[in-house]
Amino acid sequence: MDIADHYALKTGSAPLASGSFAALTVQSLGILRIPSGQLGACDPFIDLEQPAVVHIPPGDYPVRVTIADVSEDQDGSHTREAYLSVILSDAEPATVGPAPGPGGPSDEGAFFGVGVDAGTVAFVDADSVARCMPAGGTDWYEDLYDSGEPDSWFSVMDADAPLPAGLANIVMPRATAGENVVLAHSGWGDGFYPLLQTRAADGHVTGIHIDLRVVGKFDEDPADPTTANEPPAPEPTPQPQKKSWFARLLGR
Repeated sequence: MDIADHYALKTGSAPLASGSFAALTVQSLGILRIPSGQLGACDPFIDLEQPAVVHIPPGDYPVRVTIADVSEDQDGSHTREAYLSVILSDAEPATVGPAPGPGGPSDEGAFFGVGVDAGTVAFVDADSVARCMPAGGTDWYEDLYDSGEPDSWFSVMDADAPLPAGLANIVMPRATAGENVVLAHSGWGDGFYPLLQTRAADGHVTGIHIDLRVVGKFDEDPADPTTANEPPAPEPTPQPQKKSWFARLLGR
């Protein structure tokens, strides 16, 4: 992969698959706590207990989302999330490639990544989920995600503050040291999204990124190494405007 075709954390112009261009902005989502060093990436409403894991040094890291203005008039009326990124270093990235899975790098042409079925991606400390989410017997969907209360995860994601709608930084209910989940809508919606890592010129990793396949050069879809022998999933259909998270989950 060419670093020139990687647009995470960049501002300015980037190509869309349609051949037109989108203006990029970067939104800070605050700090993510990774005390175990097991960075989990997932659709949090489907796979929070079983995220894809990338090993990084334990610590607290900034998370940012790169947002693409895909509106025809470039007036901000239609935006999509293009990358969700955990920042490990402020050094300038020199190279980009697939992030390694638990078993090491994937085969050439395959990517370790995130399967999305609920229109959302997230980063979390994978080891903290069992300790910090409600114990057995609690229905996370009814009691946490869609309780109808202002602090339900759906409500927080749909609110315009403290972060823009579609984005959230949520402390898990049983957290004792601020263990949290950082969430963003997943660009055009459901699908398989590769995990990438950037490296500085000296080789150290500068960031882990979920590429939501909104901007860049896409010669072909990335292969999911866990489903390499399955037929490819259909391309997600662009939607004219964003829906609430709850409506997207129900397919409305």
